[in-house]
Amino acid sequence: MEKELSDLTDQELLEKKKKTKSNDIVNAVILGVLVGIAIYSTIVKGLGLMTFIPVLFALFAVNSWNKNKKALEKELNARNIK
Repeated sequence: MEKELSDLTDQELLEKKKKTKSNDIVNAVILGVLVGIAIYSTIVKGLGLMTFIPVLFALFAVNSWNKNKKALEKELNARNIK
């Protein structure tokens, strides 16, 4: 299981911040694919379940990513790490 942010050393927090930056690109690609699926589904079959499932998943994923990123930034700021 992954350690809590407060249990990590300063160096581990900085490494996690670097990983977060590289994960942003992957997250953007995933989000783009989900939006693309929703648009394609809407064009081909009109509004339906396959339109809203990817959009809902994308919203939950973005919310989770932002929550994790904000928690990391909060911990970095609390320790005065840049």
